[in-house]
Amino acid sequence: MTRRLTSVSSLQDPRGLLLELLSAGLSAVGGRRSVLGALAARPLAGSVRLVALGKAAQAMTEGAVAALGLAIRGGVVVSKAGHLDERWLASHGLEAIVGGHPVPNAGSLAAGEALRTMLAEPDGGDWLFLLSGGASSLVELPVAGLGIADLQRANGWLLASGLPIESVNLVRKALSRIKGGGLLRWVGGRCVRVLAISDVPGDDPAVIGSGPLVPEPGLAARVGALDLPAWLDDWVRRGLAERGDLPGSAPPIELVATLEQAAAGAMAAARSRGILAQRHPSFIGGDAATRGAELGRWLCGAQAGVHIWGGETTVRLPERPGRGGRNQHLALAAAGAIAGRDDCWLLAAGTDGTDGPTDVAGALVDGGTLARASGCGLTAEKALRRADAGTFLEASGDLVDTGPTGTNVMDLIIALKRG
Repeated sequence: MTRRLTSVSSLQDPRGLLLELLSAGLSAVGGRRSVLGALAARPLAGSVRLVALGKAAQAMTEGAVAALGLAIRGGVVVSKAGHLDERWLASHGLEAIVGGHPVPNAGSLAAGEALRTMLAEPDGGDWLFLLSGGASSLVELPVAGLGIADLQRANGWLLASGLPIESVNLVRKALSRIKGGGLLRWVGGRCVRVLAISDVPGDDPAVIGSGPLVPEPGLAARVGALDLPAWLDDWVRRGLAERGDLPGSAPPIELVATLEQAAAGAMAAARSRGILAQRHPSFIGGDAATRGAELGRWLCGAQAGVHIWGGETTVRLPERPGRGGRNQHLALAAAGAIAGRDDCWLLAAGTDGTDGPTDVAGALVDGGTLARASGCGLTAEKALRRADAGTFLEASGDLVDTGPTGTNVMDLIIALKRG
């Protein structure tokens, strides 16, 4: 049976369509669904201790509880504020800890200590680790001599540096006793199963959550090649000296949700509505403003239909940044390129439901975005220069708020060109 294509020119609610496609993409990589499916396909037998770390920790834990039930005999679940149902976790014998994100705080250190204490207890069952993005700052045990203020200074510099996440995590590993395979010191010979949601380019398990269960044998050489300020370089050298040799073997890590699956979910939803959709394989990385402007210009001359990309861009922050994140920054730059047009829409969103240090996922812009905010005395150029896209896009009514999504597979960019 041939499905008749819906005319893109007849769409009555282009913005609603893009939001529906985002929701479909998120549903395809939901933490509960992904973990439940993995454990149903290959069950665990006997009692299980559970460790869930990251922004998707709550949803992943719900999947584990649905699959394993009373076999779970305690554990710890760590996520960011607003992402944990502490009463529900307690009812299942699980300790909930709120860590800091995107910069570690006292809760992050408490989570690290709780994890180390739990691993020091004798036990005879299996261990199930559930990892997702955000764990790098949510859980920490720093090397000797570094306190919370030092960690916050280091992470603040890294987040503003514009470095790709792989390089940021190399520095984090050098300053940590649990990252880069450091947690293996306490895991010992236990039977460990690891399920992970990937929020990193290339789906490299060593980068997800800074690889607490993945050794990094070339760490010194790789981090040594980075251009770091003198004070941070000194801390890195001290950290590397303390870390010393780590256990060389790591448990296999199963990826249960990826960016590609989210993009496929969004594309399938578009096609199920009879809309022509194309998944573009290029990874959208690098400077957010540059890539946003490029995508906007490209969209103006594109084929009618839905266009889907995945990626994770960066923003180099000024000394006193405004409000926003990389997806809002990218979307505002794209809005400048499609300004005045009535046939182009572009949505950029973090799949975890947050964008930078904000509580919104991103933004959905169109040809009227710049005009809608102009009455408030705002200009896109100034907002981009000041890293204040959030203020501009709030005024234009283009922010996208999903709330916590229960997953984290980098960013989705979904555009519509009406023919």
